[in-house]
Amino acid sequence: MALLFFGTDPNSGGGNCPAVWVDTDTAQGPELVLQGKFADTDTRAACKQDSPPADDEGVIRIPVRMVEQIRKACDAAEAAGTQL
Repeated sequence: MALLFFGTDPNSGGGNCPAVWVDTDTAQGPELVLQGKFADTDTRAACKQDSPPADDEGVIRIPVRMVEQIRKACDAAEAAGTQL
């Protein structure tokens, strides 16, 4: 596993979640790895209507203030994908 760290929520106050990485070493190509708070029951139920999660999936929340870090991670994942 080759995780590239892109940052945590600038308002987290302790360097904990939420956070974003890119795993550049997967058989399917680069993937985003996101850490966040589990979504509440109502949010999970609403999401399930559009896209029921598989047994190994979950719904998490990421604050919009992390868009810059996620955008950088997406750009890096795309760039790594072209090198595969």
